[in-house]
Amino acid sequence: MKNSFLFIVLFSFGLLTAQNVSTFEKSPIYPGCESQPIEALKACFNTKLNTEIYTSFKMPQIVSDDNYTGEVNVLFEVDKEGQITILYVDAVYKELMDETKRIFEALPKVTPGTYNGRPTFFQYSLSIKIPLEDPSEIKTQEEDTSSLDIRKVENLNADVSNEFDNVNDSIVKYEKLEYSSQLNIPFTHNYYARFDQQMNGLGTNSHTASKPFIYEDVAKYYDFKAEKEALVKGSDAWWSRKLWNEHLVQVQGKDYWFTVDPVFDLQLGKDTEADFSTTYNNTRGIFIQGGLGKKFNFSASIYESQGRFAQYFNEYANALTAAGGEPIVPGRGLAKIFKDDGFDYPVAEAYLSYTPASFINIQFGHGKNFIGDGYRSLLQSDATSPYPFLKLNTKFWKIKYTNTWMWLRDVRAEVREDGAFLTKYMANHYLSWNVSKRLNIGLFESVLWSNDNNRGFDINYLNPVIFYRAIEFSTGQDAGNAILGASAKYKWNNKVNLYGQFILDEFSISDITGGEKSWKNKFGYQLGIKYFNAFKVDNLLLQLEYNRVRPYTYSHNSIVLNYAHNNQPMAHLWGANFSEAIAIGRYHYKRWFADAKFIFGKRGFDFNDGNDDFNYGSNIYRSEIDRNADTGITVGQGNTTTVFQADLGGGYVVNPVTNLRLFTNITFRNYNPQTNTAAALNTDTVWFTVGLRTDLFNWYNDF
Repeated sequence: MKNSFLFIVLFSFGLLTAQNVSTFEKSPIYPGCESQPIEALKACFNTKLNTEIYTSFKMPQIVSDDNYTGEVNVLFEVDKEGQITILYVDAVYKELMDETKRIFEALPKVTPGTYNGRPTFFQYSLSIKIPLEDPSEIKTQEEDTSSLDIRKVENLNADVSNEFDNVNDSIVKYEKLEYSSQLNIPFTHNYYARFDQQMNGLGTNSHTASKPFIYEDVAKYYDFKAEKEALVKGSDAWWSRKLWNEHLVQVQGKDYWFTVDPVFDLQLGKDTEADFSTTYNNTRGIFIQGGLGKKFNFSASIYESQGRFAQYFNEYANALTAAGGEPIVPGRGLAKIFKDDGFDYPVAEAYLSYTPASFINIQFGHGKNFIGDGYRSLLQSDATSPYPFLKLNTKFWKIKYTNTWMWLRDVRAEVREDGAFLTKYMANHYLSWNVSKRLNIGLFESVLWSNDNNRGFDINYLNPVIFYRAIEFSTGQDAGNAILGASAKYKWNNKVNLYGQFILDEFSISDITGGEKSWKNKFGYQLGIKYFNAFKVDNLLLQLEYNRVRPYTYSHNSIVLNYAHNNQPMAHLWGANFSEAIAIGRYHYKRWFADAKFIFGKRGFDFNDGNDDFNYGSNIYRSEIDRNADTGITVGQGNTTTVFQADLGGGYVVNPVTNLRLFTNITFRNYNPQTNTAAALNTDTVWFTVGLRTDLFNWYNDF
């Protein structure tokens, strides 16, 4: 007999059983057993089947001649339709196997078994004694268990069923593992202000410019679990916990965990300047995050949205229109027109995060990144719509080194290729060095290139340590657009931080020192200060920031190598040719929060009126060849526009775990150009909104 035959245990002749019947399981019903109670169906099936075998089995002559004593082992199935089918048969003689198959092929259909009321298949093993024994002479277990050698025979589904049950049994209490994971902390300026002071304490070896942070890095300085526990409210009822304190779904097992939450951004508002009645936004989505083991994490968010915003916002979205006529909702992406004056804009963001060793984290995903300690960034901001990226964060000693490779698109009609949007690529290096307990210095370089000469993703830029400027020179000056930058932060004390950035897009010593204000002086800078627990008020953050970028910065003499994606700047969302002062205040108390922001700016736009079509340096998508002059270039030149915007908002955090918030906001915006043009219209806006939002990303309306 074959030793490989797989059975758990076997009965003596004719004794058949399935896996222990659960509360929800009903055995198949053999014809003639319909009147039996549920608990007797299995025994009746066994008796009927063995009787059929005993009466119909024709013993092969060779078996009788050899006076063989043994057994035939059978594995068979009753499917969802009640058909009995042999899956496997094993015996010493082929003739015994053939006869067994003949018997089973002639068996009648039965009533299928059920689980939870639904038909399902059952698998059984059966041992047929040779020579045959009359079933009526075999006592069942119920009749005399002491006289039989009863061995348990299990349904072969048992292994699978037990495995499934074991997985459920391995689920344990959710321990909020996200707060020590390699997941990104969703980047919003409002929420990051909660732990900004702790990250910037004197003597800490933290690096705060490259964002978003991962929980594991911030957990050294800020206790997320304690924060959430301090805000717990409501009762122990399921609905109360899910509404106020917990994820909708939170599951944790031996080596995995995940959470699932709905996301909303439901707004209703009024723009006093608009020619329509109300503004609105209707976003519904799902946010999933989790971990597998200790080194691998994942996150995904999917949004479906329709919205109509303040008139200046809508006009800006339409000004960003792609080649196919699709408007672009700032910070979100391509949209289609919804009900004449609204936008329908789906968005998906996701990433994988892997930490093979304590000093390195690798992320691959579709989203946004930010470099800087300020409200704005002149190096890389999150003002644009999401894009595919690969990012490496490496930490050792007093160093953090961030490499980011990005796949971007230029969606303008003039750069379409065979009807498709043009793909271009960007690679960034950012080196952060804690020089002392107070001083941090950062060095930045970036390069953009396109798929010219079928170049694709240039392997030269995969090197995470080489200088991009050298590669740009070796591949041709017009083959890429390299930008250099630097940042600095000085911790005056535990309450006051000074920070700044410098961006350099062109390096010509003779033009810089010539004193003629050459157009080649393409640079910008940022200066800022943060005051934590201002005036001894706990949780009050005050921030002042000044940004200034000269004309033509971020642009290029080729049409595609601008520092942008989806018609939106990759750095400051104003592009270039501007100066700006920002004052910000943020305060939170338990679940309550309040924000105030004031922006005073000067911008210089192109006229494009048919008489003056020069490029004055604000539009980073235009070629520098169309510039208005070579020298005498000043910030704000062209159609000089003064900008004032104030945003006042506040609200209540409904669920601190998901950052679901009730909020209200009022925006005052005055836009006063020297000359009214399509790009710069004189507007005076008051925009009031109320809503409910899952706050997972920054959404800027101050362009």
